[in-house]
Amino acid sequence: MVLPPHSAYIHVPFCRHRCGYCDFSLVAGRDDLIDRYFQALARELSRVGHRLMLDTLYFGGGTPSHLGPDGIRQLFAILANAMVTNAGAEVSLEANPLDVTIDFVAAARDCGVNRVSLGGQSLDAATLASLDRDHLPDDVRRAVDRLLSAACTVSVDLMIAAPGQSLAAVERDLEAVTSLGVQHVSVYCLTWEKGTNFDSLRQKGMLHRAEDSLECDMFEATIDRLEAAGFEHYEVSNFARAGFRCRHNEAYWDCRPWEAFGPGAARFDGRTRITNHRSTQAWMTRVLSGEDFTGDCDAMTQEQAARERVVVGLRRRDGVDREAFEQSSGFSLDAIAGGAVRRWVAGGLAQDNGQRVQLTRKGLLVSDALWAAILNPEAEKEA
Repeated sequence: MVLPPHSAYIHVPFCRHRCGYCDFSLVAGRDDLIDRYFQALARELSRVGHRLMLDTLYFGGGTPSHLGPDGIRQLFAILANAMVTNAGAEVSLEANPLDVTIDFVAAARDCGVNRVSLGGQSLDAATLASLDRDHLPDDVRRAVDRLLSAACTVSVDLMIAAPGQSLAAVERDLEAVTSLGVQHVSVYCLTWEKGTNFDSLRQKGMLHRAEDSLECDMFEATIDRLEAAGFEHYEVSNFARAGFRCRHNEAYWDCRPWEAFGPGAARFDGRTRITNHRSTQAWMTRVLSGEDFTGDCDAMTQEQAARERVVVGLRRRDGVDREAFEQSSGFSLDAIAGGAVRRWVAGGLAQDNGQRVQLTRKGLLVSDALWAAILNPEAEKEA
């Protein structure tokens, strides 16, 4: 039985400028498309056919805050007939520090936003410049102060392994972010995505990626510093003070169904993931003309869905509980991943108490290299 979704994602594709490392579905410097985007979003919302009752609602991008106070109000007005947030729902919105004016905070809070994910990336001017960001460290501090003063939960994104960044610079960033009083921190290693400006500059020898050993040291320092400051490391990239885990992301990691709207947005019914066309203009044109606006459709078998559940479960520090896994997936964890788990335990990459399997810190450091053994059953049989 397919459960109704109680989470929804809205993709807002507009940005002031595209950072050199970014390969997200967005348009920069095209505010002339915003009205057409709103029209297409309203049209796509009608495909559901009933009002969604939501426990979590997340606005990502792009930069949703780029819409400004009036745009945020217009966005919520469009959503009003299609969805309602339940009492106590988590309503998150991604923001650029430069957008977080007093008027913006007031508009967001009036609309029900109670959590903001702030794209700070760093509190060091040199690192921000190396990441092609358009704000300064004080912009981050000012934005955090305004949001916390409005009783909004704040998460700050940090990026490590930036071009030329040292371990000492990362440690200073960690000290700075813990002093802000925020409730959540997400920390990501810079990825060099194909087709981005950063990747082009790397191929020309103009930018260089961090050595693996340095990246590892940065990640370990991140865990140590944030845990020492009272943050729980609850997922590979995510740290939260008690009671402030991101509930929307946890719905993803629990493989619960969710809805999604906008260009490049991916919805999931527990077995099939349908992704909208990534091009903003193509998505708008197809939605408004009544054409199919689907980009990709990934229909998993029950076993494939179970294998994906293992991967997203092991990315979390809570790990995978055998009994809960079998109840939710219909498969025994040992039938799906027993051989891999035994090898990981022997290599110090995981621990297994018979009920629950969790990656160790050593395992978390190399986790991306572990998943092939789970997602590819043939590789598991041959290992």
